[in-house]
Amino acid sequence: MTKTFMPEQESYEQLRWAQLDMLKWSVTHAYEGSAFYRRRFDAAGTAPANIRTLDDLRRLPFTSAHDLQEDYPFPLLSVPHDQLVRIHSSSGTTGRRKILAYTQKDVDDWADMFARCYEMAGVGPGDRVQLMVGYGLWTAGVGFQAGCERAGAMAVPVGPGNLELQMQFLQDMQSNVICCTASMALLLAEELQARGLTGKTNIQKVILGSEVCSDAMRARILELTGATDLYDIPGMTELYGPGTGLDCHYHTGIHYWADYYILELLDPETLEPVPEGEIGEMVVTTLRKEAAPLIRYRTRDLTRLIPGECACGSILPRHDKLLGRSDDMFIYRAVNVYPGQIASILSHTDGVSCEYNVRLTRAEGKDLMTVLVEREPEADAAADAAVCKNITDSIKKQIMVSAEVQVVDYASLPRSERKSKRVYDEREGA
Repeated sequence: MTKTFMPEQESYEQLRWAQLDMLKWSVTHAYEGSAFYRRRFDAAGTAPANIRTLDDLRRLPFTSAHDLQEDYPFPLLSVPHDQLVRIHSSSGTTGRRKILAYTQKDVDDWADMFARCYEMAGVGPGDRVQLMVGYGLWTAGVGFQAGCERAGAMAVPVGPGNLELQMQFLQDMQSNVICCTASMALLLAEELQARGLTGKTNIQKVILGSEVCSDAMRARILELTGATDLYDIPGMTELYGPGTGLDCHYHTGIHYWADYYILELLDPETLEPVPEGEIGEMVVTTLRKEAAPLIRYRTRDLTRLIPGECACGSILPRHDKLLGRSDDMFIYRAVNVYPGQIASILSHTDGVSCEYNVRLTRAEGKDLMTVLVEREPEADAAADAAVCKNITDSIKKQIMVSAEVQVVDYASLPRSERKSKRVYDEREGA
């Protein structure tokens, strides 16, 4: 019998009961093992004994990235140091790095979670998986590789960048699955096109992680690589790393591993639950994590829960692809704007590619926004004026702000092997 990494439970109702039992364990474990959590719980006037139903989760206090940085170098630690076998770090944009510790069970659980991703994508023995993600302190490389090997596929750990080596191994190893950021996938896809290799490699599946990917970018990657399926894989260092969910072959939302963590979608301002189907901030509580459990951790990632059952029959619930981060938001003329809103408009505009930049400047006390978007390779530059007007009107109608739009030559905007920078805020004091 083929090994499966799917949940033991046979129904969503059974899964909910399992969540409650694991939640009680996790809260008790955190309270008894971590001085930080004990202080935070006591200050909130709550205790593990107060958790009798899943709704009691709302009695618990929040944790944030700030807490991880303040409690450096071993934040949220809930086990003795001699039980630790590994650390990983996220990049962090301000202050100290966020470092998370792992026990052996944490490492094993993470590998099983990641193997589930590959299983859901139909990847296993006989497949050759080219890993174009970073190794080292980051969680990406070791996570993708451990899950790949646990699922029985062959790992080709090339790492990020180095297009010459990527091309060589795609052809010599006949890799049929590639794993990377969306920006790296686009860079690779355009290189395949430039070398006349579109449709001439064995790439069948693309698994993307680490950054928001627009519909237009997804379509471009599929077109130029010749792949038949593209999967989104979420994850963050605080929550093990990448591999905490995946969209199935129906691509109607990301199934998240609700037997490993509870996901709440909350209004980032009021911290109250948003109705199912509406956009909110992802708040996660781990159910099995030993070294550094998360209790109501504010991820800042924005998405929405997708109601109903998936056609694939999985009992695992779904959320939409990540739509951006609440702290990626910028304020322009008193309006909250998310880069994902602009990406969505461009995805539905003919004649432009998926690559864009937003430039924010200030002149004579007035904020100005310029959106630079690349023309599709086959598009006629004579249509640029009409395309600009179309995008300008859409931004005004959907986001309710005014912007100048410029169509630039294809491949003229910066490319990246990692996450692409989209917003450049050059306003004084911004």
